[in-house]
Amino acid sequence: MKKYSINKGIGASVEFKGLKAQYLFYFAGGLLGNLILVMVMYMAGVNNLICLSFGLGMSGYLIYKVFSLNKKYGQYGLMKLQARKYFPRYIISRKDVKGYFNRNLKLTTYEKYS
Repeated sequence: MKKYSINKGIGASVEFKGLKAQYLFYFAGGLLGNLILVMVMYMAGVNNLICLSFGLGMSGYLIYKVFSLNKKYGQYGLMKLQARKYFPRYIISRKDVKGYFNRNLKLTTYEKYS
């Protein structure tokens, strides 16, 4: 009878060559976008050497930037950084201090007429 190994990576995020989670998708999308841009430049008649150097330069920058973001922010840090802009920096309250301690409860409609 064959023995099957147990998959201990259930629930773990996707990882490839050190890139985790969303950085893997940024990397793949960036390379695909770079390829399409180089192909458009080539079909537009730009010199081959310029297309090649632009493609290699942008690919190198993309690799550097994605790996540095992965190292700096980790698996969930970039999402936390993006979510931070949706929260207010501070809450403004124009109510005076006495208003917080005054316990005048409004009566419901049922309590008024009973």
